[in-house]
Amino acid sequence: MEPGFQRVVTTHDAKGNSVVRSIDMLEPQTIASGDAAFRFVWATPTVPADMNGDHDGRDEAGLTLSGGSVFRMVDLLPGRTSPMHRSFSIDYGIVLSGALELVLDGGDRIALKAGDVVVQRGTNHLWHNPSPDTPCRIAFVLIEAAPIVCDGRVMEEVHP
Repeated sequence: MEPGFQRVVTTHDAKGNSVVRSIDMLEPQTIASGDAAFRFVWATPTVPADMNGDHDGRDEAGLTLSGGSVFRMVDLLPGRTSPMHRSFSIDYGIVLSGALELVLDGGDRIALKAGDVVVQRGTNHLWHNPSPDTPCRIAFVLIEAAPIVCDGRVMEEVHP
């Protein structure tokens, strides 16, 4: 697993000046399936986000999005593969370190490395870390989206 990381959250003071609200260290936690470690960073219950008030994002978020937006860091552990999944969201994934493979249910398999990005548009997919000894860290931002419709049929969510 990769080391923790610093989260800096900004806000405004009573005069409207930009200030730091909080600084904390976040440590990834291994999920129940054992294939990855997640660290929830921030979430909003709606899109557009309401930035008024002094909240600290949602306290938690599930493995997939349930409205609004979610930002999380994922450490896909060496040699591990996520389950195939699809959610009603547009997901922006940025590979920060290590190697990663994106596998789509249509058969495409794409190799990714640090610095590569994926715009995941509601497709059924899985992630695979091909390295036998190095975790892969990915930053994911998920934003609520309408379901995909293909040939008049709603492509249902697939939850692991």
